[in-house]
Amino acid sequence: MKEIKTGILLFVALSVLTGILYPATVTVLAQAIFPKQSAGSIIYKADGTPAGSALIGQPFSGPKYFWPRPSATADFPYNPMASGGSNLGPTNKELITQVGDRAESLRETGITDSIPADIVTASASGLDPHISPRAAFIQVRRIAKERHLPEEKITALVQNHIEGRQSGFLGEPRINVLKLNLALDNL
Repeated sequence: MKEIKTGILLFVALSVLTGILYPATVTVLAQAIFPKQSAGSIIYKADGTPAGSALIGQPFSGPKYFWPRPSATADFPYNPMASGGSNLGPTNKELITQVGDRAESLRETGITDSIPADIVTASASGLDPHISPRAAFIQVRRIAKERHLPEEKITALVQNHIEGRQSGFLGEPRINVLKLNLALDNL
């Protein structure tokens, strides 16, 4: 009987510690130290309404916008509740067809340069909010034409939105597509 009582007390104590105290402490510290990140890294439009998160890709498909990386999430593109890649290997015929179709769609918009892989392949999470600077630069001509703006103005906008390597040495330079498209709308 003593072992049962000890077991129940230990269960209750650990449940309170790991289920209430620890999460509450981490939440309070995160909100104090990293308020923007703990709130979801929300990006706001010029009028103050939320546009989306800086951490989750958004589906832009109109010709007046920069197109993001494709999404492989289930049910609908950029579904944060179904994060995951397609799990198709590089020799899988379905992936080869998808990449070929995406490349052909880009070529139909007038892109003649070589197409970077990140604009025709989904990321491992299917939610990547960034594209490479090269993937943005190959879209400049289409967007300038659609918006009746000089290519130089769109190119300068892209240049201003290039984020460097994280901590100066991790990853590659990248551009957040949501931030870039919001800046494009504000031109």
